[in-house]
Amino acid sequence: MASRQFEPPSGTRDFLAGALRTREHVFARIREVFERYGFEPLQTPAFERLETLTGKYGDEGDKLIFKILRRGEREAEREADLALRYEMTVPLARVVAGHGSRLPAPYKRYAMGPVWRADRPGKGRFREFAQCDVDVVGSASPLADAEVVCALTDALDAVGVRGYRVLVNSRRALSGLLEVYGVPAELGGGVLITLDKLDKLAPEQVAAELVEARSLASGIAEALVGDLTAADAEERMRAALKDSEAGRAGLAEIGRLLRFASPKVGAERIAFTPSLVRGLDYYTGVIFEVVAEGMPGSIASGGRYDGLISALGGPDVPACGGSLGVERIIGLLGDDEGASHRLDAAVTVIAEDAASDVMGFAARLRDAGLRTEVYLAGSRKLAKQLKWAADRRARYALIYGASDREAGAVTVRDMDSGEQARVPVDGLEAYLSGRCAAAH
Repeated sequence: MASRQFEPPSGTRDFLAGALRTREHVFARIREVFERYGFEPLQTPAFERLETLTGKYGDEGDKLIFKILRRGEREAEREADLALRYEMTVPLARVVAGHGSRLPAPYKRYAMGPVWRADRPGKGRFREFAQCDVDVVGSASPLADAEVVCALTDALDAVGVRGYRVLVNSRRALSGLLEVYGVPAELGGGVLITLDKLDKLAPEQVAAELVEARSLASGIAEALVGDLTAADAEERMRAALKDSEAGRAGLAEIGRLLRFASPKVGAERIAFTPSLVRGLDYYTGVIFEVVAEGMPGSIASGGRYDGLISALGGPDVPACGGSLGVERIIGLLGDDEGASHRLDAAVTVIAEDAASDVMGFAARLRDAGLRTEVYLAGSRKLAKQLKWAADRRARYALIYGASDREAGAVTVRDMDSGEQARVPVDGLEAYLSGRCAAAH
């Protein structure tokens, strides 16, 4: 067993070649989709001021912020003033608050990179993981909400995720529902945080937490949870909200999102889901999550957060956005992309005095766009070098022996079939380029 000192910190991972290529492939396909929708890239620092992040994620979310202790001359104070970014939305709000006048209106941005949570690591849960976000700032149009959902689902299609569904609700509808059930306003935020656990806990457990941790009357807690998880939950919620102004507004925005996004997403893949809550404090309107077969939890999520930028001291502008959970998406796809990445040519070195020649062959093949390696170990035995070529999953091995030099040619060995051909030195690039292109 490897020594603990050689393991990465708990909740983080080392990515070797195959896994890293899979990730880069997924990021590239997602980026292509976001660019097609007109979203522009934005990169923010890995850490933010602690005061910028706190108070944006609810009590439980704030506990997961990865705090950074003071540094340098102030290290002895042992207090935190910075924190690793928890997600991408609050950093975006800070950028808009500080640079709003220099940004286009509306501002459509995407961000891709790692985020950090001081969470308990477990299967499929990490302290460091990647997110891919899209957001629209400066538009209150329901078309912006639909654009975000369509971009995210287009990205899922592009990377090969199948069997997913988009669940939709509204914070306005949920707020109206709490009013109808007589939940005191001061308890509303905590109640929603607990209701957000309906996809993880049994209904009776959620009801118990509402009573014990949120001080909600047991009758209200049981009725609220029961209605949200019933088979006819949508009909019950619509009936309950018929006399609530906030509730009716929430139902209307849900209807608009379904209507505008369905032509692209597919009506069978997007639906109103009363039990969907989303626990973050900053949501103000429609909210959504994307779930997939074989994967617990969501693989994408988002919603409208109209008050977040003004809460940071910036202009009072509307905003909406969503995020893809890349780790879970890759978990669904596996590492096939990395496994399929093959070396085009492995160049053997049979004789020391031919080294400059074979280095020249390799340079020409690389200039032609072929992935090429030269044998760098000490052995001059051809069998050992061919085994190296096979281990590197090379399509072709180049052999340049004494007879090849005399003939002004290179022996090219097909590593899959074992067939060999002697190719003139001046035709080597064209020969291999044609065959590798056909193989790709």
